Amino acid sequence: MKNMKQKIIFLLVFISTVLCAQENQLFPKVEEMHNRKWQFLVEKVQLNPKEIDAVQPIFMEYEKALWNFHSKNSDFFKSLKNKQGNANINYSEINDRFAEIELTQAQLFKSYHLKLRKILPPETLFKYYKAEREFKRKLLQNLQNGPQHGRRFQNSEFN
Repeated sequence: MKNMKQKIIFLLVFISTVLCAQENQLFPKVEEMHNRKWQFLVEKVQLNPKEIDAVQPIFMEYEKALWNFHSKNSDFFKSLKNKQGNANINYSEINDRFAEIELTQAQLFKSYHLKLRKILPPETLFKYYKAEREFKRKLLQNLQNGPQHGRRFQNSEFN
């Protein structure tokens, strides 16, 4: 479980770094990615209109908070690249940053979960979380395969 959590964290940090670094993006913009993920969740979980109206603002708030958090941390990790080979790397600071990332993400998720469980029945919430993991898994597969011949990811790739 901890290994999976670390992979997801790495994936999110990696994605935010890649998306921020490319002006001529082959990958979708952050807002576009949020919308794709939202559409995937709505279709996969088959949320009703009332649930959609209640959950969407919470989803968008959580996603934006998570992306902003990773965006802020990406500068720190980019600066480490420049220091590689330099003996003055502060590994203690790096380790503390990794721990802080884990704790902050857990706090963000807990807040997200507490809001969602007030709105969605337990079975629907389970399906919702399962769909979120599936989206991340498909996104990771698409990133590993890479966009071929400069094409952008298509919505159909997430179905």
